[in-house]
Amino acid sequence: MLQLLHIENIAVIEQADIELEDGLTVLSGETGAGKSIVIDSIGAILGRRVSRDLVRSGAQKGFVSAVFTALSPALQALLDELALSGEEPDTLHIQRQITADGKSTCRVNMKPVSASVLRQLAPYLIDIHGQNDGQKLLDEQHHIDYLDGYAGCEALLAQYRPQYQALLALRREITELETGEQERLQRVDMLTFHQEEIEAAQLQPGEDEQLAQRKAYFDHAGRIAGALAQARLALDGDDDTAGACMLLEQAAGALTGLHAVSEAFDGLAEQAEELRLLAADLRDSVCSRSDHLDFSPAEREWVEQRLDLIYRLRQKYGGSVAEIISYHDKIAAELDALQDSDNRRDILREQYRVQLAEAKKLAAQLSEQRRAAAKHLETEIVRELAELDMEKVKMRIAVRTGTKLSAHGFDAVSFEISVNPGEPEKPLSKVASGGELSRIMLALKNVLTAGEDVGMLIFDEIDTGVSGHAAQQIARKLSAIARKKQTLCVTHLPQIASMGDHHLRIAKSVRDGRSYTDVSPMDRPHRIDEIARLLSGDQISDAARRNAEDLLCAAGQEGELH
Repeated sequence: MLQLLHIENIAVIEQADIELEDGLTVLSGETGAGKSIVIDSIGAILGRRVSRDLVRSGAQKGFVSAVFTALSPALQALLDELALSGEEPDTLHIQRQITADGKSTCRVNMKPVSASVLRQLAPYLIDIHGQNDGQKLLDEQHHIDYLDGYAGCEALLAQYRPQYQALLALRREITELETGEQERLQRVDMLTFHQEEIEAAQLQPGEDEQLAQRKAYFDHAGRIAGALAQARLALDGDDDTAGACMLLEQAAGALTGLHAVSEAFDGLAEQAEELRLLAADLRDSVCSRSDHLDFSPAEREWVEQRLDLIYRLRQKYGGSVAEIISYHDKIAAELDALQDSDNRRDILREQYRVQLAEAKKLAAQLSEQRRAAAKHLETEIVRELAELDMEKVKMRIAVRTGTKLSAHGFDAVSFEISVNPGEPEKPLSKVASGGELSRIMLALKNVLTAGEDVGMLIFDEIDTGVSGHAAQQIARKLSAIARKKQTLCVTHLPQIASMGDHHLRIAKSVRDGRSYTDVSPMDRPHRIDEIARLLSGDQISDAARRNAEDLLCAAGQEGELH
């Protein structure tokens, strides 16, 4: 149960300490006084999303803390599992701070945690029924969730939903393969042509550079032949002119002949002989090259054709032979993958078949569990509604089982009701008025939370659209619920306010130009005034006070009878 709620700098609440006890606590106050701020503060403790707008204007941060006692064994086990158990036995402290820039920090038993951890704890702490829940009840999409909660389908759904998501993923992949078949075949044809064209060329690494050198050789054939002939004549001479080799031979002979005269000329003779030999070697090389010049027109044509082919391939597939070869390797791998897509599709189809069979099996189990639970839930809701001044109501929870799977299995669920004798059951959205919807929601909440570990129920304006005898019946039902679980009800109805075991009043005032909201427990005289205000408005008459006191007395007598 929630024992203490501390609120600091949240909206118009500068500071408030709210002590709560067992039983039914009612919270009343003028519209706009700040009742929703108390609910929002409790929501922050439960890990709900908060914004910087929640921080009081001018404050650097807002702060909410709560103390829970009488923890359920399931909550104790979860705290132990998360290593969040505190030093005080059977007590839980939760704190949340929200800064003006929108950041928040959370603590559980003084240990820092994330808001997601608070959301893990929330189902064991407080269940808030807000004004939006009535609209959820009108939306048939949520009806299956209510039934699943009652039927205890969580374990089966935990198995089914991953199977269903896997089915969707497989279906998407298979569809992509099937719808892209024409594109795949076109791609295969194109890449196959590229592959065959490159392979037919039989390219070798570095071939383009070698061919370019060979072409340059053919392009300068005349220059090469002329240069070699000129060099040969200069070195070897002809009939009319002595060549360099003969002249060097004469020079070497002359210098060698001086050895008999003086050894001082031996060095010159050696140099001359060395030059003679080098010139002779050069002459022999030039003559050999000249004699073996190969300017084959056929080879020249082949080189040019080969270079043209490589040029065309470079224009298509890469800037060099190396890049063309790399592209060939790449498309070969892609072709393997594309040509294997038929096998891939067959494998995926088999996986889909197996996955579908398993998902259908789980969906069938869900359908069976829902149909069995629907009858029991109908009976319990009708019984609850009879206690809420709706004795003639008939209700049907329709479980319609189809053949196509969805995120919930095969089923669609709708709550259908008849509030007038002789009328057939119709969807809630077409039949229920605001007051009837409030009572149906209250009955459903009472049934669904009866077996849950949640320690506290909060009803935020459950009395919307209700008055008279129906309001009295709702008040009695809230009182009955509060005997099982701690209950807080935000109300505008005097019938509900008078049934509270405890009564808190929230009031807004203006001091020094600033708005302040205070939450105060009320003794009996103040409760009489507050209930009288709910009865008659701001102008409280003696008659209204007497009526309020009668309501309190009647509520007290009912409490003594239970």
